[in-house]
Formats: sequence, structure tokens, C-alpha cells
Amino acid sequence: MAEDYGRTMLSRTPLHGRHLDAGAKMADFGGWDMPIEYNGTVAEHASVREAVGIFDVSHMGKVAIFGTGAADFVNSIVANDLDRIGVGQAQYSMVCNDAGGVVDDVIVYKWGDDGVYIVPNAANAATIVGIFEDAAPESITIDDQQLTHGIIAVQGPKSADVLAAVDLPTDMDYMAFAVASWRDEPITVCRSGYTGELGFELIAPNSVVEQLWDELAGAAEGVGGGLAGLGARDTLRTEMGYPLHGQDISPSITPVEAGMSWAIGWDKPAFGGREALVRQRESGPARRLRALRATQRAVPRSHMDVLSSEGATVGEVTSGTFSPTLKEGIALALVDASVSIDDEVVVDVRGRHVPFAVVKAPFVASNVRADG
Repeated sequence: MAEDYGRTMLSRTPLHGRHLDAGAKMADFGGWDMPIEYNGTVAEHASVREAVGIFDVSHMGKVAIFGTGAADFVNSIVANDLDRIGVGQAQYSMVCNDAGGVVDDVIVYKWGDDGVYIVPNAANAATIVGIFEDAAPESITIDDQQLTHGIIAVQGPKSADVLAAVDLPTDMDYMAFAVASWRDEPITVCRSGYTGELGFELIAPNSVVEQLWDELAGAAEGVGGGLAGLGARDTLRTEMGYPLHGQDISPSITPVEAGMSWAIGWDKPAFGGREALVRQRESGPARRLRALRATQRAVPRSHMDVLSSEGATVGEVTSGTFSPTLKEGIALALVDASVSIDDEVVVDVRGRHVPFAVVKAPFVASNVRADG
């Protein structure tokens, strides 16, 4: 089904009706009609930091890849090294183009040598499926589950309490996953997320995802939490310095520029963009993604110019927002490599030159490894 916003037909997640019933403010996000907020972004942000928030992220792609040697096949394409993790673990990775730019960033679940699951971003899901389909030998099957499964993120210090209340497992390390039977259907539970808090992401078939949402929402309300929209998801991830594809990383922004060399399997003999990335690492990037924190009251936004203290343009903001936790403006910006942590720069905020400190991300402490 789709929503008609003027000429644009937006896709709907299987939880679309639940969002309308809850009075959510809906908007186009990556071609999907998604909930931006239910009761206000700041309140939902605080709920995740202090208790728990329930997010519908079913717009994300879901791709099962299986067959003899499936893990090795996937590992030949993605930038990170799947040999670094074991069966039952997940890994952040990227698919890069020949120039080293990021086609998409993905989470890769390692079922085993012959089975892998990939979660790409919503707007890039079809592109990622196409890349793997084009490269796959006959022995490998690419199963696009974009429209048959949903994903629910449960994030916050009380997230484990919520999962336990609906009889789902929580005893796992960070970036590990398990498959549980829930109402006679398989639910993949991964200890992961995009908020910097203890959290879990649940992949469920459409046949039970509405019931799962209802029970999770009820359990969240019982511990002082509730539903959260993509507005809060964006402020939460920006406070952590997590990149958003299409802004902080993109086909024209490389992992080396974005400070994400840790997510590259440099010792692998081959993966997309390897030669270009190796050259860039050796020569040093001409620009880098930096975290900026306002020293005066201002809210930075994407594409605002970043200037040196002398007034020369040195880059631009890629992501900017008001931090509900810090009560200050924060940003990620792609700037000249000469700009270092502890420097001061100026952001042109609608014609007003506002000083910002160059700081080290995250802006607030990460709790992703907190005991569950």
C-alpha cells in the first residue's frame, strides 16, 4: 500500500495503521510514509535516554543471502571483514563504489558459512539487492524480504525489561543476535541500535509484527517509556556522532574521510573500492568529518557553510540539530583536513556567524554496552 503526498506515492510499513491510530505526525522518509513524532521529538528523545522508546524501522531493507559459501561471497563485497566475527554475531559494514564512496552502510548478521542477513537503508535497499544479485553465482540465493518482514527497535536503559515482559531473550553481548520462537514465528533479536543506549532490534514476519508492536508498546508504557518517531531517532544518533547515509557518508564521501577506517577490513584481498581507499589512507584524506558543538545559542542545519576563524570557507555541515540532552546546537561537518579537534570554527547560521568548538564524538556518553 502507499500514501499519496501530491504526486509522490509513499510506501507503508505493516505498522502504518498503528501510527495513525496513535496520532503520529507522518512524513516522507526515504520514500516511506513514516512517523516523525507522536508526542514531540524532545519528549521522545528523553524517554529513550531515561527509560525506553519503541521505533518502527520496518522501512529498512531486509535481505537474506544463502547458499554454499554465502558468507565468503558477501565478504568479497562489503568493506568490513566478516571473518572478524563468529556465527550469531552482527557487524556494521559498508558497500563502497570503485572510488571508495559509500553506496550504503549496512548491518550484516552472520548465520553461518552458508547464510547471511543484511539490513541496508530504506532508500538504498533496492540498489543493494541489485549489487548482490549481479555478483552472485548460481549457488547463491538472494531473498529480498523488504515487504514480508518488519523491524522494531527497542532502545533505552529499560529495553531489556520490555523484551523480557513479552518473553523475548535479552541475554546476549553487544552486536550478538538470537532467533526466538514468538507466537510460533521466528523473531531475530539483535542487541544493537542507532541511539547510543542499550537496545535491541527485532526482525519479525508481517504475520506477527502488529501484535509484537502492541505488546512491546504496552510493556514500554509500563516502565515509563513509549512510542518514538524518526525525529527522536535522528537527534539521538547525532548526539552519538553516528553517520546518516546521504548526509555524513554518501557515494561521494568515503569511510576514510568519515573517520570510519575501523569498519574496513584492510587485510582482505578484495572488496568494493579497496584500491581507492588504500590510496586515500596512504596519502591522507583532504577532508574529514568532524563533530562541532556550539558555544553560543544556535541550531546548525545541513549544508550550512563552515568557516575558519579568518573567514575562509573550510567545509559544510552534513548533519545539525539541537541536542535535547546538552541543550546546545551540535553538528557533524565535512571540513578541510587541517581542521583539528580543539580548534574553533564558525558556522554561517542563516547569515549569523556563530562560533563552534571542534570536539571528539560522541557528544554524550554511550551506553550501548550497559548491562542488560
